[in-house]
Amino acid sequence: MFYCTTTQQYIQEGTAFEINGVQYPQNWLNLSTPEQKAELGLEEVIATNQPQNQTYYWVSETLSGATLTYTNTPKDLTSVKSNAISQVNSTAYSILLPTDWMVVKAVETSTTVAPSWNSWRQSIRTTATATVSSIEGAVDVDAVATVMGSIAWPKDPDQVLAEQAQAVEEVAQTPITE
Repeated sequence: MFYCTTTQQYIQEGTAFEINGVQYPQNWLNLSTPEQKAELGLEEVIATNQPQNQTYYWVSETLSGATLTYTNTPKDLTSVKSNAISQVNSTAYSILLPTDWMVVKAVETSTTVAPSWNSWRQSIRTTATATVSSIEGAVDVDAVATVMGSIAWPKDPDQVLAEQAQAVEEVAQTPITE
């Protein structure tokens, strides 16, 4: 975006505009040189700071000439925590859902679920519980954002085996140098 100091208007790239009675086509800003833009009094709008994640902050913009400033106001901590906890629980449910059939089959047939799958399913529940506890203990919105950004869901046994097989294959394909 550009700011015209002579007409005090904002011009978006990719749009046609008019300055002092002269019509400019929509691609003019992309094709013009910095010198040509300066001759018209155009300055590129520069942000003085970055907007925060809108999941946790209300973000508003203030334009003053060629300066763009973001105001980041934290959302209500109780609501942010509630939303984060819902997201964690929903994610854990979604991760476990495809393997629920194993548990149903085990109950219906009086058999057991493979220990690796039982351990993995428990690790998902443990990760969710620990994450919810961390969210509940967060003292501000930034702490909730940090917790949510650091969740590491455990890989299921099939993923672990596939990665191990891939690693073995990569080692087997590595040329031996002496």
